[in-house]
Amino acid sequence: MPGHREKRFLPYTADQMFDLVADVGRYAEFLPWVTAVRVRSDSPAEMVADLIVGFRSLRERFTSRVTKDRARLISVDYIDGPLKFLRNEWRFSPAPGGCTIDFAVEFAFKNRVFEAIAGQMFDAALRKMISAFETRADVLYSSPSGISSSSAHSAA
Repeated sequence: MPGHREKRFLPYTADQMFDLVADVGRYAEFLPWVTAVRVRSDSPAEMVADLIVGFRSLRERFTSRVTKDRARLISVDYIDGPLKFLRNEWRFSPAPGGCTIDFAVEFAFKNRVFEAIAGQMFDAALRKMISAFETRADVLYSSPSGISSSSAHSAA
């Protein structure tokens, strides 16, 4: 079963990074291969959403339950789609000058051929997606002066 775990320090607060990851409805704006999102339900503690993921002529719908623990943890559990299993977790820990993000994902396809293909491209695709989250954080939270936009707004 393909899986990956990674820790990264980013110069943004745990609240900012939590908000970015929890904003599933905007994933199609910046995540590669996500072509559409439908949020079925959303509350401060839980969300259910459909993501349409496409690559070339392939299109698949994934439905997931997102459990949220404000600024600490986001867990994604697979409900329906082409996978047998999906578990994704984001942990946010405050650190001097920003926060540490501990990201983990495991999945298995129902179709062994898809799993073999995904296994070959998994690392490159995952790095591209993680990079997309980092770039999105830079766009949302960095100003030209190097002060995060949320800090600048709270000081005003």
